Amino acid sequence: MRPLSGCCYHAARGFLGHLLAELPDRDRLDGELITVLGPPRRVYWTRNVWETPFVFDFSSVGEAAKLLRGIQRNWAPYPTRHHRRTALIAEKLPPLPHKPKRFPFELPTAPMGAFMLLDEHTMLASPQCSSPFPNGEFEFEEDREGPPSRAYRKLWEALALAGVMPQPGETCVDAGAAPGGWTWALAGLGAEVLAIDRAPLEPRIAALPRVRSLRHDAFTLRPDDIGPVDWLCSDVICYPPALLAWVEKWLESGRARNFICTIKMQGSSFDKATTDRFAAIPGSRVIHLWHNRHELCWIKVEGDRGSGSPHA
Repeated sequence: MRPLSGCCYHAARGFLGHLLAELPDRDRLDGELITVLGPPRRVYWTRNVWETPFVFDFSSVGEAAKLLRGIQRNWAPYPTRHHRRTALIAEKLPPLPHKPKRFPFELPTAPMGAFMLLDEHTMLASPQCSSPFPNGEFEFEEDREGPPSRAYRKLWEALALAGVMPQPGETCVDAGAAPGGWTWALAGLGAEVLAIDRAPLEPRIAALPRVRSLRHDAFTLRPDDIGPVDWLCSDVICYPPALLAWVEKWLESGRARNFICTIKMQGSSFDKATTDRFAAIPGSRVIHLWHNRHELCWIKVEGDRGSGSPHA
């Protein structure tokens, strides 16, 4: 077993091009997995990072599986070649949970590893990965009747990863709320929600207990216009610098304790400069959620279990 001094970065689905641009000096490319030797890099367009990779030469499927089982229980296969041989190794390992998660839930505490075959007798693997889910992939048990859109899954995922939830009675601002997916999710946790959007909420969401709506452009409201809040959330469609300017006003005011904001990219571009400024805010991180599209999530939450990760 030969440890690698570096990390392997598994691209967010559909955004290998963005990750390649973030890692131009890569050492290997295997499917959507980019290996870079040297210190960990701060990159954004990943679903998972293999943090302690090693290379192992083996003579048989049984030998490969025995090695992995001897390290830990959980291993996710990532087949880019030799698919059948990879599957045979995986069959000799303990099964992984694939059932959709019921929200809210606590993140798994057991380490989740990943492995792939470089050739028939050489394996690249890592027992420690940034995501607790196999290859960074997971799904929720969806509510197909309550929310007016599927956007709520992003908020659920961000809260699950942070390990902190709005509590009953806490105050939340949902900027860019219409039609009401995030408002529905926040109210469902017992929070008091001020939903702000120039467009109306879906009527049944506006009628929910603990929900108050305001037809307005959230970014033109000052913190003093709203007052102190426990959670400031935004899924507004806007240019990243506009979101950053709004967030900075709230940070300067000290009137918001926790932040979850979607940084939406325009067209096919990636505004790395603004994203870096978000990531530099103390106590925060920027990640690509499994349920994100061409967007990133900025999280600044008191007690965030993942804050400060070198890959975030």
